Order: sequence, then C-alpha cells, then structure tokens
Amino acid sequence: MSSAIADIAVIGMSCRLPSVHNVAELWRLLLDGSTTIGRFPEHRAAAVRSAAHPDADTMALGSFFDAVDGFDARFFDLGPAEATAMDPVQRLGLELAWEAVEDARLPAAALAGREIDVLVGAAPSGYDVLRERSGSDRDDHYAALGSSGALIANRISGLFDLRGMSLCTDSGQSSSLVALALACDRIRSGAVDTAIVGGVHLIVDPAAGLGLANLGALSPDGRCFAFDERASGFVRGEGGGFVVLKRRDLAVADGDRSYAVVRGWSVGSGGASSRMPDPSPGAQAAAVLSALERAAVPFDSVDYVEAHGTGTRLGDPAELTGLREVSRRTGRSRPLVIGSVKTNVGHLEPAAGIVGFVKAALCVDRAFLVPSLNFRTPNPGIPDFRRDFEVVQAARPWHSPPGRPRRAGVSAFGLGGTNAHVILEQAPGQRPGPHAAGRARIAGVLPWVLSARSEPALREQAARLRDLVAADAPPSAADVAHSLVSTRSVFDHRAVVLGVERAELAANLAGLAAGEPRPGVLAGAVPARGAGRVGFVFAGQGGQRAGMGRKLHTASPVFAAAFDHACALLEAELSLPVAEVVLGESDDGRADQTVFAQAGLFAVEVGLVALLAAAGITPDAVAGHSVGEIAAAHVAGVLSLADACALVAARGRLMQALPGGGAMIAVGATEAEITDAVAGVAGVSVAAVNGPASVVISGDAQAVRRLATGFKDQGRRTRVLRVSHAFHSHRVDPVLDELAKVAARLEHAAPRVPWVGALTGAESAPGPEYWVRQARGAVRYADTVTALAARGVSVFVEIGPDETLSEMGSGVLDDPGGAVFVPVLRPGRPAPEAVLAGLAEAFVHGAPVDWAATLPGGRPVDLPTYPFQRQRYWLTAPDDTPDAPAARAAELDSELSVLNLVCAETAVVLSGKGAAPTGPDLAARPDVSFKDLGLDSAMAVRLRNRLTAAAGVRLPATVAFSYPTPLLLGRRIFSLLEPVTSEIPESRADHELFMLIDRGYV
Repeated sequence: MSSAIADIAVIGMSCRLPSVHNVAELWRLLLDGSTTIGRFPEHRAAAVRSAAHPDADTMALGSFFDAVDGFDARFFDLGPAEATAMDPVQRLGLELAWEAVEDARLPAAALAGREIDVLVGAAPSGYDVLRERSGSDRDDHYAALGSSGALIANRISGLFDLRGMSLCTDSGQSSSLVALALACDRIRSGAVDTAIVGGVHLIVDPAAGLGLANLGALSPDGRCFAFDERASGFVRGEGGGFVVLKRRDLAVADGDRSYAVVRGWSVGSGGASSRMPDPSPGAQAAAVLSALERAAVPFDSVDYVEAHGTGTRLGDPAELTGLREVSRRTGRSRPLVIGSVKTNVGHLEPAAGIVGFVKAALCVDRAFLVPSLNFRTPNPGIPDFRRDFEVVQAARPWHSPPGRPRRAGVSAFGLGGTNAHVILEQAPGQRPGPHAAGRARIAGVLPWVLSARSEPALREQAARLRDLVAADAPPSAADVAHSLVSTRSVFDHRAVVLGVERAELAANLAGLAAGEPRPGVLAGAVPARGAGRVGFVFAGQGGQRAGMGRKLHTASPVFAAAFDHACALLEAELSLPVAEVVLGESDDGRADQTVFAQAGLFAVEVGLVALLAAAGITPDAVAGHSVGEIAAAHVAGVLSLADACALVAARGRLMQALPGGGAMIAVGATEAEITDAVAGVAGVSVAAVNGPASVVISGDAQAVRRLATGFKDQGRRTRVLRVSHAFHSHRVDPVLDELAKVAARLEHAAPRVPWVGALTGAESAPGPEYWVRQARGAVRYADTVTALAARGVSVFVEIGPDETLSEMGSGVLDDPGGAVFVPVLRPGRPAPEAVLAGLAEAFVHGAPVDWAATLPGGRPVDLPTYPFQRQRYWLTAPDDTPDAPAARAAELDSELSVLNLVCAETAVVLSGKGAAPTGPDLAARPDVSFKDLGLDSAMAVRLRNRLTAAAGVRLPATVAFSYPTPLLLGRRIFSLLEPVTSEIPESRADHELFMLIDRGYV
C-alpha cells in the first residue's frame, strides 16, 4: 500500500472547553499560555447538594463549564422528555460531532447512508446518579437510553445516517486516543474510508471524583505541574473534541483541507509489568516504538511529543523514562521537545487524548509550538532531564529542516495500563483550486444562502457571518457564497442575502440579524407540511417592453443561449429582427407591436425556463395566460421548440394584420357582474377572468369604453391595457381559419408535465383545434390557479417580464398564506438581481434551488459553526408532569371519577397527534384500546407518569399494556385507592404481555 493510501488525513476538528467554544479559541488560549482551570461553579454546586467531605475542596478545583444543562433539542429533533433524560455527555457529543463535520466542510446530506465509522471515548458524567439522589429518578421511556454511555456514538451515527461501526471505547484516560487508533486501523484496512472520532467528559457532581482523591491522584492546589518538581496530582477538566479522519489519497482527490496526516499509531497494555494503577515505562515505550514502526519514520525526525503529562508524582517520571528508552533504542541524537495541554485545560480523562491530539494537530498545521504551563524545575525523579528533554515555555515558530515535514507524537495512558500513541505529520501543501463557475451563473450579483432549524438561529447565523466578513482579512465574497452552498446543510428556516459587493452583503446580513426588512434579503420558512410543488405560469401579451432581455442576456450564458436559439427560429419564420427589439433600447416602439410582443415574450420565457432549469427549478405543472399558453405547452412537452416557434410566429403575424379599432380594459368586478353587463351588448366579450373581482373585457373600442365607464362611475377600478388589438373577442375572427391551418401542421404530444388549459381551467392535453379556441375564447386564469393549487402547487413561478400574474394570482386562492407567487423578472429592478431574488423567494418557501450552479466559482473557506439555541433540560422533563391534573387523589372517590381522570390524562397525552379525542370523547367509549387510540410506548410511560402524579399511586411502566383500555386502567387505579367490589384481572399473564410487545404494541 502506497504512503498516500496508508496515511490518514485530519480534515475536520472541533472542541469545547470552559471559555473555549471552538478550535480557533483553543489556539488563542494555547498561544497566550492561558488556562481554563478554576473552581466548580457555585450555582452548579448548589444544585448538586453533595454531602460534605474532607476532600471536597480538592475535588472542586478544576476546569469546569459554567453550565452543562443547555441543549438545542429542536435542532437534533428530540422531544423535551428525551432531551432531559440524556446524560449531558451525549448532548455534548452530538454538538461536537456536528461541528467537526462542519469544520470538515461537509454538508450532512453528503454523509447519509455511507459506511462511516463513529468512535467515541467517553464515560458517564454522574447525571443518572444525580437524578436518583435528587428524587427525580422517575422511571421514564428514555431513562435507559439517556444513561447509556454507549449511545453517544449511536446517536451520532443516527444524526448523520451513517452505516459504519458505531462504538464507544472505555480504556480509562486513554479512551479517545484508543478510539482514534481503532478508527485508523479501520481506514487503513479498507473497511471504511472516513471516520468521526472524539471524546467527551463532564462532571455533574464533583463528589464523583472521591475515588481519584482517595488514590491521591488529584492536585490539592488546583494546578497541573507537568514534569515539574512540584508535581502533586492532576486537575480534572470538562469538555471534549472531535476529528474527522479520511484516507489521505481521497482527501487529496476531493480537495479537502488537511490539518495534519496520521502516519502511525499503536495501542498496547502494560499487562503485569507493573502493579495497577502504577504506570509501566516499558509498556509505554513499547506503544511509541510500535507507532514509529507503523509510521516508518525514525524517532529522530519527531520534533515534539504531546505527552500524557498528568503532573502526578509517579506518572511523569514513568512517561519520560519510557520516552528515554525509545530514544536509546532508536539512537535519537537530540533532546525531545515535550508539553502537556493538561496544564491549560486540566485532565479530561476519557477525552484527554483527543484534546491533546487536537493541540498537536494545530501546532503541526500552524508551524508553532505553544507553551506548557507551570514548569520551573524538572521533576527530580527524572535525572539529567535537560539532556534529553525540553519543555516549551514560550510560543515560538516550529522550524524543521528542509525536505522534512514537521512531526509530532501524541500519548495517552489509561489508569488500567492501556497505552496509545499516535504519530502526526505535516500535511503536504495543497490549496484547493477554485470551484468552476456554475452553468446558471448570473454575473453582477452574489447570493449568500443561510438556513437554520429556527428563526432565532437563522438571525444568529447571520450575525456570526457578519462578524466574520467584518474581521481583518476576511474571505472573498465569492468564496463565502461558494462555501455557504457547498459546505453547509440546508434547513427549513432560510434566507438569501443578495449584493454586488461585500459591503452591501454585510449590510444586508446586519439587517437579517436584526430582523429588519431589507430589499436585498429574502427570508422565509418551508411550510410545516413540507415543500409543495412548483408551478410555472407563463405571462401573455401586455407586460412586454423593449430591451426586456438585454441585461439578462449579458449576465447569463444559459439565458442567452436558449433565447438566441428561440429567436433564430422565430426570425426564420417572420423575417423580422426579434432579438434586436427584445435586446434593444427602451424607446423602441416596435416592442408593442403584436408580432414583436408575442415573439419576444416567447423567446424571453424560453430563456427564463432554461435558466431556472440550470438552477435546479423545474415545474411540477404548468399553465399560461393567452399567448403564454404556447410557452407552457412547449415546456410541458406538447410542442417542440420549432413547432412552438412556428405557432407563435403565425399567431403574432396574423393578429398584427388585423384592423385596429379595438380595446381591452380590466375592470374590478365579478365575472357574474360583467356577464350580466355584457349580455345583449354588441361588440363586447369577456376576454379574461383573472380573479374573483378582476375581469377583462375586449371588443369594439367605443362599446368597451362605454361599458367600462359605467363600472368606473360605480367606483370600480378600470385600467386600459397596452395592446394593439382587441384579443379574445370577435375582432380576431378573420384570422382563425388561417391559424387553424398552421396549428394542424404541428405535431402534438401528450404532456410530460401536467398542463392546465386556460380555456377551461382544467388539466388537459391540447390538440391543434385548441389554439383556435384559445385565441378567441376567454382566458380563465383564476381557474388555472385554483386547479394548480388543487394539484399541490404552492410555489407559483411567473415566467415573463413583470409581476402581473403574481399580483392577480395572490387574490385568487382562499388561503393565500399557503402559497407564494414569485415573479422572475420585475419592472424597475435589474434583471440579474430580479432573477436571483425570484430564485431566493422560491427557495425560502421550499423550492429546490441548486445555488452552486448560480455562482461564478470560489474556494471553500471556514465559516461560523451552527448557532445552537440551547434551553435548559435538567433532571425532570418539562412535559412529563401534569400541567393541571384533572383530579387529585382526595377527589377520586368512585370508579367513575377515576375513569374520567384516566380519560382526561389520556387526551392530554394524545393531544400531540393531530385531531386527538377529548376526555369526554374517551369517557363515552372507555373500552377502546390504547393501541387503537395510537398510544405508543413512550406515550404510555408519559400517561403512567401523569396518572402517578395525579392519583398518588405507584404504577409500573407496563400498566397501559396490562390494562389496555381506559375502563380497565381506571378500575385498576381505583383498586389501589379503595377495596374493589368487582372482579378485575390483576394483570395479564407475562407471556400475553410479551406477545403484545412482539406484535408491535410498544
């Protein structure tokens, strides 16, 4: 196996320590030579209420979080009861794993379903014991899951849908480095190519350290004097770290950023070479020698070792004796530089190894050695210390000889004798090349795409990104845009920030963070029912203007190519300069001529559809308004582009040749009112029904104006349409026969995409005769909108030069809040910006936009991690106690009163399942089984908890299975309150209960 394949790249890292929230803050702490060590927070100590102990003060010294009760349960899709039952180490592990994956610049969706290992070093925090001690140890559905250390890895695998090994290791203080070594074994063997590895440690009760105090392992003055003569014990610490490992050749091929490369590793046991818990120098030396052999590098090329370095009287001399033995056996010719992160952050026990690994990887990556604190005079148990060792006491550059990469070792030793050592090496220099420009790129405007699980998290995400781009030497705007869409997951609360330059984008970010509306910010949320379907509605004549495609033609190659192709076909049919008018100046009067208007609209719509498709938006259904129906038919697959162009050209040419003298006027009245008014009036027709009170009349100019004036005198709105002819009236009759001949020559296919005809407002498959009828008949646009909505369309994308259809469509539906109308172009707004704003509006309401395709390129850069919105979850779940119990034990003086209580509490528990029954509903049919009511095992336990609190009786977790209807359960509870007078089965036989569970009752 070649070196590139055998080596393993570290492509992502995360960490959390007291006052340290991420890897960047850890690096600053290390460079500054600072420490996180202090005392156990008073408010946490008060909550624990531990009994006094002579060693209490020693155990209260360490590196502790100010709080460990916060958790963003909503982000991880967990209910309050489950979040509360989870040991905080599980919560911390989930957050750190997510942050490590984000740091690796991998969206979660890219991992789903893959064979990726998750290995975690961890130990219980004592949370379960604290629950019992506080009296909050009620049995609940999630207690077993929440207290199991093994489930940390399993929860992470479930979070990302990973199918590889999912394992928690416990070898004491070497647990997380053992986990890392096991992951490297799996990758090198070919079992997997990627792994997520970490370690977490929390101390919810300092009294849990009594055993360590009794061993004399804890420092009485709360400082870790690694390698120093003052060494008196270690200092406990909280926190953790995670890394993402990947086979190096694959990391190079994928352009991943690598902090360092893992060259070798080894795990071994001291066996009986020393008495437990005394460390074995020989066994430790053996682990280092084995790792060097696997790395195939000489010990003399290792510049630095991140030692286990606990600062204990026995541990430091044993460790350095072991390293001396390695030097002797390998012929090392120079002193070894050593340090210990435990002097900064304390001993994180099962997570200690991974934190040391993260420190070493940062030093290797950034070519700097950082100080190890509290060293003054070498431990006398290590004679001739300075001959063989040097402790880093001030930050300094790390220089290595030309041609040799920086190398470091990392050690972690368990109390029971399990030793691990890892060799890290500088990653070869490689900056990922720029991502190629997207096919749907639109020059001049950049989108910055953000999303979150909640609206407050979205605003905080914007604030964090604003701070990043406002800092010294910020990344380029294009790199930020690329990274946001290629390295981050997409959630339901979404925003798109638009701008030309970084200053404009930053200002819009600030507006989003503050919740202030800004023109360059589109924000929204995918409906709770999920993203609906996308419908395209194609505009008809009336919104056209000269130059309507000019700026977009310059900014978008995709639009330009599709538009040019359509124009070439149209111009061949018409022998007229369609493209010249559409791309020309705004004062070109030809734009309003019917032949240019209809041909130009069609070409622009074809270009817009191509651009949207390149950006990932395709329709689930289509409809059109007047001539827009032909574009809709082409997109639906009914007409080829050539045939559609032939029909548009013929329609426009024939209608252009009609005599003038007609008019079209929009009137704010109902269809019934207009129909009554038009009845018996010669020369006037209903041309379009665009909404409940929006109708267009068409025909002879004098008659149309007279009819419209009558409505205007009633206070109704009227608007004269900017058209050259009276379409959809008797005035088009002279050209219908010729139009029919053209349509008959065209090939019509069955729609590939549902097509809703505007003549009837129903889904259909148009044939040649349709185009004659639709040129003469009324456009029933309101009915097409209703029909599309009935097909599940909730995002209506207007394909055309303005927003007329969107304005009309929003007034059609009874529940406009359930749908959004998105014009792709808007008058008065530059076309490139308008298209991106349209994509953004569709996206924030659930449409699947391929944002990477819209970008000019860019390189991946580091972005702020997800802003978890933590709430307090501690000991007792907030929704597990009755809000207002239906009764109390003193009031339960009859079987009926107890039955009513059972029914009322069952209704509360079922209330989260849609249209749940009420208490009286259940009391009316008390023999319906809980299973048929939809009660699952978690709900059954919650019901048990509520009934226990309300009735004051102790009930087993299986009570709803043993007494499977409200009637039987009520009788059982009453029997515990009063002597029973009726025969009631005490319980089902055990085998019957198990049969219920096996059949899926639980």
